Amino acid sequence: MSPVSAPAAPGKLNEPVQPQAMVGYLAELDAWTAARRSELAALDAEILGRRLNALTPDMQLSLALWQAVKSRYDLLLVTWDSGRVGPAECARLSSLIWGRLDTGAAPSAQLAGMAVSLPEACRLSDALVAQLRQKLNLDPNAEQLARRLRDLRAQLERIREQIRIEPPASAEAARAQLGQLAARTGELEAKRERGGDIGGLLGPLEIDAARYERDLIVGGARRRENRDALARARELSDDLAAREQALRQLVGNAVAAVSPAPKYAVPDVAALGPVPNTRAAIDSYLGRLEQVGRAMQVVQDAYSGALAERDALAALIPPLRAKAEALGHADDPDFVALTQTAERLLARRPTPMAVVRQVLPAAQALLDALAEGGVR
Repeated sequence: MSPVSAPAAPGKLNEPVQPQAMVGYLAELDAWTAARRSELAALDAEILGRRLNALTPDMQLSLALWQAVKSRYDLLLVTWDSGRVGPAECARLSSLIWGRLDTGAAPSAQLAGMAVSLPEACRLSDALVAQLRQKLNLDPNAEQLARRLRDLRAQLERIREQIRIEPPASAEAARAQLGQLAARTGELEAKRERGGDIGGLLGPLEIDAARYERDLIVGGARRRENRDALARARELSDDLAAREQALRQLVGNAVAAVSPAPKYAVPDVAALGPVPNTRAAIDSYLGRLEQVGRAMQVVQDAYSGALAERDALAALIPPLRAKAEALGHADDPDFVALTQTAERLLARRPTPMAVVRQVLPAAQALLDALAEGGVR
């Protein structure tokens, strides 16, 4: 089976797609996913039949990548709804095409968490399949050399586009690598025109080009992951800093309102230092931020609970008096004294909670005894 190439995706990130362009893209993507699944099935059977265990990870990655593309294609179909789309749906279609695929639960460790868009995933799949076909040596002479050279030129153009989004620090080296691949391709084309045999040279060049395209896509995905992690760290740090100030106010209110108040220290976000700029350090920093967040929750629960208990005790007095009124004991001097004492205690700042916890149950117990006739 001849390999297929990923279709060109319409639109751009953050720009709604045009419905006319979407019709053709969905048809091409449907054909691509079907053909790619057949290719992968044939390659998988070849690997299993020849017991090439070393190629199993590459096969697993290719299958997981195809599944991620197929899942996104299914979402596109649902959103497209046979063309019944408006501006909001066109914007969602663009997000589904150019946004990051959900690869967090992928069975392949290489793909799990990889930040690739749908077009990048399709191109990466093309590169991986080309690499697998060459490693299996399935088509050294089966495909026409002219077509393979055209495919190689198209791949070099994709690499050139990918290099445009490389950071300045690595762009020069990437252009140099592309120049070497282009020069090798040109030499093979010239040799073929002279009648030379390039079959043994074309395969290694295709492998190198496929591997380099894959590396560029993976590198871009990792850079996006790093940027996302840095943004998450900054956002979480700012959120916890704001939460810290609110907690300090809550602690002050609770200490002034109840006694004894809980004794927890509010975590100091600034003590963690500035947000780092390397991935390993960012991951460690995010872990410490999560610990701070959990500690803050403990503080919030403790001090909020103390204030809530005081309010709950204060809320018991009106229904207790209403019950006494209904039973005809609202004027009992001891009951009146106990409830008034509880009110005065609750009005103090800070409120002596240990005493209030004794007085109100005593008023309730006295009322119960009066109701049963055990007290006169």
